[in-house]
Amino acid sequence: MIFKQLFESQTSTYTYLISCQEKQEAILIDPVIETLQRDLQILDSLNLKLTHAIDTHIHADHVTSASALREISKCKVVGPAGDQLNCRDINLKDKDFITIGNNIRLDAIYTPGHTDTHFSYVLKKDYDNFLFSGDALLIDACGRTDFQSGSSKELYNTIKNIFYTMPDKTKIYPGHDYNKNNFSTIKEQKNNNCLINDSVSLEKFIETMDNLKLDKPKKIDIAVPKNNDCGG
Repeated sequence: MIFKQLFESQTSTYTYLISCQEKQEAILIDPVIETLQRDLQILDSLNLKLTHAIDTHIHADHVTSASALREISKCKVVGPAGDQLNCRDINLKDKDFITIGNNIRLDAIYTPGHTDTHFSYVLKKDYDNFLFSGDALLIDACGRTDFQSGSSKELYNTIKNIFYTMPDKTKIYPGHDYNKNNFSTIKEQKNNNCLINDSVSLEKFIETMDNLKLDKPKKIDIAVPKNNDCGG
């Protein structure tokens, strides 16, 4: 397996490349239009065929390159079924999975809260568990819940009842990081997450999220309409 964590600096977005070396097939999770050429060059340099471009949700801070990747590489565009986007080729439901090459499986998990249709993805390889948490769980933080059908209660339940019940050694690879962190673990977040560690109550979490007073994403008025068309 080849695994690469790729970074887009304008929006601090992580894109993930996962491939099967035997069949030379690859997927991209949360690809960004600004880094389209970079991603294509990486695939070409590794002699990989892109089979799926997968989004965790309809992003508000950047435009996905899923549609452009399909046009160039003939890959399938994939995302949560709840988004009801006709532009996608595969609409995933909870517990569906994508196979990469011969023996790599990516499991889809319904993880609402940041948006009401948000999905995360889990890959189990040998003795490692990889959680691609999108914008639901970040490193020492979590996704915002104040727009796009967000719900602090739903996100709390997702993090506490889904993520924090995973094995402690599970590696968390988020959709964004603004502090040059690459990954964390479930154990580290249960102990140290300043917004939602293992001891934070629902009431306290809702109060904290209500008082964040975050700025509106700069690209939301462009990103959401385009992402409703898979970036087309």
